Amino acid sequence: QVQLVESGGGLVQAGGSLRLSCAASGSIFSINAMGWYRQAPGKQRELVAAITSGGSTNYADSVKGRFTISRDGPKNTLYLQMHSLKPEDTAVYYCNAGDGMYDYWGQGTQVTVSS
Repeated sequence: QVQLVESGGGLVQAGGSLRLSCAASGSIFSINAMGWYRQAPGKQRELVAAITSGGSTNYADSVKGRFTISRDGPKNTLYLQMHSLKPEDTAVYYCNAGDGMYDYWGQGTQVTVSS
């Protein structure tokens, strides 16, 4: 079992920045990839960014050049640095971890970008 707890969401003006954190605990040795997803009202949950245990990253086209995913191994923490935020980035952001058999999810953190 893996437990994930997100933090760092909030209200920010368009053009601003936020950094999300996701603290992982439990069977973290089994994790082989982690990522951030988001879900806006009335829309499906979508991948924002992902990072493998080897450090390879993948981003949604809509956030490339603005968001950066990183992972602090010793702290068992995943980050999402978000710059140049837009109103369309408003969503609940979820941390995800996979071990090849199961997907684990955090409770989500709200990000609201005002125009």
